[in-house]
Amino acid sequence: MVDNYKQWHEKLPFALLGYRTTVRTSTRATPYLLDYGIEVVIPAEYVQLYQNGMARAFNKRARPRQFTLGQLVLKRIFPHQDEAKGNFSPNWQGAYMVHQVLTGGELILAEMDGEIWLKPINSDVVK
Repeated sequence: MVDNYKQWHEKLPFALLGYRTTVRTSTRATPYLLDYGIEVVIPAEYVQLYQNGMARAFNKRARPRQFTLGQLVLKRIFPHQDEAKGNFSPNWQGAYMVHQVLTGGELILAEMDGEIWLKPINSDVVK
């Protein structure tokens, strides 16, 4: 994609988009789907959908994922404001088991040893 070494910064976003939207054979999913929980809509698809009058689908908030009892999930790790997070620090911890699904997208999780968390957690921070 690059003719000389001075153009790499212009082509990097396109190369990363291609990498993040390509289905991996090991996971049968794209890295973007695994990170954000939804499939990416590339700009060319967005323009075509917009021209077809389907743009209102993009204005709606994505539906929360549906979880089932006993499903294994990972919980997002949020670093404290005062401590620096390194590049190689993990972003997810787990696995945890869904013990109960509450209304409004909240979950009661249980650890693998059977200990149940009393505090509900928002389903937006688990995958």
